[in-house]
Amino acid sequence: MLLKLPTVLTHDQASDCSRRLNLAVQAASADQGPIIADASSMAVFDSSALAVLLDCRRQALAMGFAFWVQGLPPRLRQLAGLYGIASLIPSSA
Repeated sequence: MLLKLPTVLTHDQASDCSRRLNLAVQAASADQGPIIADASSMAVFDSSALAVLLDCRRQALAMGFAFWVQGLPPRLRQLAGLYGIASLIPSSA
């Protein structure tokens, strides 16, 4: 299941985005495969985007789904590395 992240994901949008992603994960079925968060359109973001991704990952794993991120902007990947959580946000193959 592919979940598209918004172009803008800052503190102001984080709660709503996290809620929408979690609802989508809850509605997913096993035949839809892993949960893949598509971050390729993200242009404006802050560290709240990492919190959203971690929350989505937690929900996906709790429901038995694998979780990957595709198209993570390099600057956000670097931020995840600085916070020591890069391994929790795996890139899709």
